[in-house]
Amino acid sequence: MTHETTIISLGGSMIAPTTVDTAFVKAFRSLVTLWLDESPRRRVVLITGGGGPARQWQEAYRASTETHEAEAQDWIGIAATRLNAALIKAVFGSACPNEVVTDPTAPFDWTGRVLVAAGWKPGFSTDYDAVLLAERFKADSVINLSNVAQVYTEDPRKNPGAKPLAAVSWADFQQIVGTEWTPGLNMPFDPVATKKAAAMGLSVYMAAGSDLPNLGKILRGQEFFGTVISARGSKQ
Repeated sequence: MTHETTIISLGGSMIAPTTVDTAFVKAFRSLVTLWLDESPRRRVVLITGGGGPARQWQEAYRASTETHEAEAQDWIGIAATRLNAALIKAVFGSACPNEVVTDPTAPFDWTGRVLVAAGWKPGFSTDYDAVLLAERFKADSVINLSNVAQVYTEDPRKNPGAKPLAAVSWADFQQIVGTEWTPGLNMPFDPVATKKAAAMGLSVYMAAGSDLPNLGKILRGQEFFGTVISARGSKQ
């Protein structure tokens, strides 16, 4: 049987904005399980971010020492992604029998309907891991769920006049997020992942993870509220 593989980058801010959002995790599991049950061909990769624990532990490191090494901060963030991944793997139970993937380039088994992945190594966020997994499984898109409903022309917290975008090209998006990665960078999609996704011709669907009915629309190829990032800069 030929599988239809969907890649979801699940922001840590959805799983654990400060502490674990149990209601979200439960509702997310229900929605994904229902969607999988609609077709035996479907399977999904879930890549988990670090969320509140990553930010809190990185800040504790910065507050506890005069040296703020970027690599050390990244490893702390990676540990948080792996904690969140362990939770998501566990809640999917028998649908997710394989180990959490921590290196998207290494050999690993996938025998279930759900595969969970976490942070790999310093230098980028789990967005980049999601792009590598999309490349590995020949997926043409990534669904990116975070606490950001749409991409804006600028940071709306800094410029109230920033405008939301329903669609944007990779070239324009790279201008928005820049090209440099720093630990804990708060961007809709990280700059390293952006460069790789652009080179692949990937499409990324950005949406608020808290709006689960909206996620259902994305999964089923329906019109949704969010932003499409693609080579053409228009909705596919």
